Amino acid sequence: MVVRYRLEHGFTDALGHLVMCDGGACTVRTRQADVVIRLADVVAAKEVPPAPQRRRPAQ
Repeated sequence: MVVRYRLEHGFTDALGHLVMCDGGACTVRTRQADVVIRLADVVAAKEVPPAPQRRRPAQ
């Protein structure tokens, strides 16, 4: 899932797994950390396919 949300001076994206959503916020688990986003700050969100698996190097 990718969520675009407002910051004080623009926008940013959180890419990861949606782990929680309640009446006022959602939590996206990114590679770095869990990001809690106020729903009032969300401007767009969509499901994205999983990253492709890495190929093994040729031997």
